[in-house]
Amino acid sequence: MGQERAGGTGHDPDSAPAWTRAADTGSGGGRRGAAGAELAPDAEGEVLVKVTDLVKHFPIRGGLLGISNLGAVRAVDGVSFDVRRGETLGLVGESGCGKTTLGKVLLRLLPPSSGEVHIKGRPIFQMGRDDMKTIREDMQVVFQDPYASLNPRMTVGEIVGEGPLVHGLKDKSKREELVRELLGKVGLNQTHIHRYPHEFSGGQRQRIGIARALALNPDFIVCDEPVSALDVSIQSQVLNLLDDLQKELGLTYLFIAHNLAVVEHISDRVGVMYLGKIVELADVDTLYGDARHPYTVALLSAVPEPDPRRRRKRLVLRGDVPSPVNPPSGCRFHTRCWLREQLGNPENCVTDEPRLRTINPGQQAACHWSEKITAEGVQSAAERQPPVALAEATPG
Repeated sequence: MGQERAGGTGHDPDSAPAWTRAADTGSGGGRRGAAGAELAPDAEGEVLVKVTDLVKHFPIRGGLLGISNLGAVRAVDGVSFDVRRGETLGLVGESGCGKTTLGKVLLRLLPPSSGEVHIKGRPIFQMGRDDMKTIREDMQVVFQDPYASLNPRMTVGEIVGEGPLVHGLKDKSKREELVRELLGKVGLNQTHIHRYPHEFSGGQRQRIGIARALALNPDFIVCDEPVSALDVSIQSQVLNLLDDLQKELGLTYLFIAHNLAVVEHISDRVGVMYLGKIVELADVDTLYGDARHPYTVALLSAVPEPDPRRRRKRLVLRGDVPSPVNPPSGCRFHTRCWLREQLGNPENCVTDEPRLRTINPGQQAACHWSEKITAEGVQSAAERQPPVALAEATPG
């Protein structure tokens, strides 16, 4: 088994092969944090992906013949957002909130119940087979489990080269040349082209999955928890690789994860999902420094803080996440909301569903009380919460 190599492509963008797209220097795609890092994409940048009122319900069948309709699992329930060219939009939330389902429906790997998705201005749910095949070159996916997402009966060359073969690259020698360049780009030895997935480590398998996603030269990649199945020592290498590839090729990511620290590191903007809905959407610095939804605040309080001077009180949420088959009326978070208790259990939290509204420039939240509280006010209210032995909020 080969040894996992350090993250980073190790390639000069000026020497990128002819099949690659030159990075669009006007589209942003920068990262935050390190000195000299590029800025995040401009708020008025080109919209590459537009999601409008997206709904995905899974019907529950029953009865003697299994044809009776007993309800539906409301996995994604009216989600709208844009992804701008060159940016990384992070998507976080507890397990079962609908993140992965949203990503699959967005790529039309699952059929929607209703709603619209436009990619490069084209409505993909209205496309026929031929048009859909063409636009799939522009959108790809990196799956969560590198063990399950690679066919164990296919060599690396066959796995990475399958997409180009389906899309018309019939010349075997050219296809092999392309695969070798892709393997080098993701930090793998080009001589491993004839090996099988079981001969690689977990991190190397995920690199193969990334190479496969790059094979058709896409604009947009859905990264569905791409590092959650990897050792912590390997996660940073894969994240750095994704970051380097974005800067070199001008890629746009929807980065789905449950690890808030990972999302903060790689994202330009972050959306927070709860029970099939986005409850907060903001620039990464704004969300992590001035969250305006009680659920977001609870998730952030669960992130370990190594600096004892910056540690916040851990928030504790009441009970379990309600069933997506029968979500609560009004605000879906009201059954667990610590802020609602501090405000005297206002009735509109139960009767009126809050809409995702602009609170500050670059920040939206779906809470009736978002505009009435500051970051300090939220935290001080949380710290007055009486201690109770209840289920803790986990960003899992």
